[in-house]
Amino acid sequence: MRTFIASKLHGLCATAAGVEYHGSVTIDRNLMDMAGIEPYEQVHVVNLTNGNRWVTYAIPGDAGVFELNGGGALLGEVGHRFIVMTYRIGHRLEPAQVIFTDENNLCTDGLMYAEARP
Repeated sequence: MRTFIASKLHGLCATAAGVEYHGSVTIDRNLMDMAGIEPYEQVHVVNLTNGNRWVTYAIPGDAGVFELNGGGALLGEVGHRFIVMTYRIGHRLEPAQVIFTDENNLCTDGLMYAEARP
């Protein structure tokens, strides 16, 4: 068994950061649906601005929202850009949805990662 990418939100812009929260990231529910990320699913978060990475879980939020909560709020700032990814375990890569976003956390494009080998 191997671990493969399952979904990715690329280019999210932090709209808020609050340490006084139990933890997680709050993500626009529509973007979560587009990428196939379930509420409370484990996510890997990468800060494209400073390189910080952490693992947490996703909470659905209102349109345009990407909030850093709890300890993750110390790893980025409002306006920083992020990637959020989920993974799956299996024998082979299954199609993985990638959603690209702009500075307002609106979907600008999408593509699928799919197995390239015959």
